[in-house]
Amino acid sequence: MANLETSVLTLRVSNKTKKMLEDLSEATQRTKSFLASEAIERYLEIEAWQVKEIKTALIEADNNEFIDEKDFAELIKKYAS
Repeated sequence: MANLETSVLTLRVSNKTKKMLEDLSEATQRTKSFLASEAIERYLEIEAWQVKEIKTALIEADNNEFIDEKDFAELIKKYAS
């Protein structure tokens, strides 16, 4: 594993979240810092993907790139079954 530069981040979480993190840390033998960092990275990846998809969809909409009625009806029929 490559050495990555890291920084310290201090944040407040609810007591419930802290307890859940402590429990998971104990169960997995991973540090709380490792688990919290992994959780933040996963969250940010998902959010970045969603923002990218929304921006792409807005560009398509601005360019009037919409599905036609026939293709839309076939799509609905395919997934409604």
